[in-house]
Amino acid sequence: MRRSAIETASLLRSKKLSAVDAVRESLAAIEGGNGAINAVVESLGEPALARAKEIDARVARGDVEGLPLAGVPVVLKDNICLDRGHTTCASEMLRKFESPYSATAAQRLENAGAIVVGKANLDEFAMGGSTEHSCFGPTRNPWDVSRVPGGSSGGSAAAVAAGFVSLSLGSDTGGSIRQPASHCGVVGLKPTYGRVSRYGLVAYASSLDQIGPMATSVADAALALQVIAGQDEHDMTSSSHAVQTFVVDLERPVGGNDGGLVIGVPKQARGDGASGGVRGRIHKAVGESLEHAIRVYQKLGAEIVEIDLPMTDAGIAAYYIIATAEASSNLARFDGVRYGRRATLAPGEGLFELYAKSRGEGFGAEVKRRIMLGTHVLSSGYYDAYYATALRARRRIFEDFQKAFGKGCRAILMPNSPGPAFKIGEKTSDPLALYLEDVFTVGVNLAGLPAISVPTSFAVEDGKTLPIGMQLVGASFDEGVLLRVARMLERELDLGEKLIPMRG
Repeated sequence: MRRSAIETASLLRSKKLSAVDAVRESLAAIEGGNGAINAVVESLGEPALARAKEIDARVARGDVEGLPLAGVPVVLKDNICLDRGHTTCASEMLRKFESPYSATAAQRLENAGAIVVGKANLDEFAMGGSTEHSCFGPTRNPWDVSRVPGGSSGGSAAAVAAGFVSLSLGSDTGGSIRQPASHCGVVGLKPTYGRVSRYGLVAYASSLDQIGPMATSVADAALALQVIAGQDEHDMTSSSHAVQTFVVDLERPVGGNDGGLVIGVPKQARGDGASGGVRGRIHKAVGESLEHAIRVYQKLGAEIVEIDLPMTDAGIAAYYIIATAEASSNLARFDGVRYGRRATLAPGEGLFELYAKSRGEGFGAEVKRRIMLGTHVLSSGYYDAYYATALRARRRIFEDFQKAFGKGCRAILMPNSPGPAFKIGEKTSDPLALYLEDVFTVGVNLAGLPAISVPTSFAVEDGKTLPIGMQLVGASFDEGVLLRVARMLERELDLGEKLIPMRG
């Protein structure tokens, strides 16, 4: 039986369900369904059941204060550290790594009563948009196992879609929460940069990475954000911005006393980019879903205004320069000496061979590609031409968003991805085609803004029903309004049971 995280916690606190039973249900679902989709790479059954017994003992004593997620099973993307099991980043480099500590976000979930039942598959070191680049093999979309779930948080999205858990954590560097949420028919929230501590998140691109929840509903995502958000002394980039009780006002529509609801729709989202670069890449079903969402908001009294995000196409180039440059620097530590897998040397080989062989054997093709790109753009003679130019483009992208919010927009509506989930293997031979899947998502990370993906409709491909989600972007640290705007759409669409995939 599917339950939301809020429902599970409520049943726990009222003693109508035990944490042990909730965890056993989740573990049984993983055992029965994971073979088909490969979403969970490590099940943490024994420690999860031990933790569940502790929660049940607290509930029996009436000690439920501070347990908004009491007994809720969750999975963590396997680049989020946990002080038990392994944290592999889906890489041979870290396949045997056991973290000595838990990430702040993971610890805050557990402090709120949640129980980690497993670690989720991902693109290696979060570098990819399909969860095909993993040492554990690809994750498959629960809606159609011949298709990708999106990436890099594909395992986290697929685990929620398949009913293994109602809540998971992913990380979003250029769309890695929102795109798989869209492809799997779940809600995915990328918070404002700095809203959630990155301590314990294995770094890909430090100025872009952000942990966020993936859930069955906007309410569950709001509650999870409420739990994991806030300043952390271990992360100097975490913000001291006050954390709201996001769930309290969630059902209150934006409008009226709020000054009305104005939603911006980029002309690029309708395939009308000034450069023509976006034109023709938007799938018919995605375009129809956007127009349907616009009509829903108009019905609810929102004013829809056209905005211009002229740097949309340039965002791809800027992102894949800045992200790979930071990745090149961050992954330098994995050298076979300080961190990660150490290669076996032949007689007479020295330190250079140790570095080269350890990194060559430990990293997969996509990670190597991005390290080389990043090293190149940071090298002498290319820094100004590429990296410095990308930083200027990043500033322009931020300014474009600020102009839209300066016109009174409370949120910006656009697709997450140009199309629904594509076939496994369809884009692996063409990295550029895979990178272009991020055209609508990377700008949000470059600008450091919050955004949420909400399921809105479906496409039919090869006789299979595939979900489509729309993305709402908010102003910095305005997640309270963003979640309310998203809830308005979710409530009006009322997709409910339609979001349970029928796996064949």
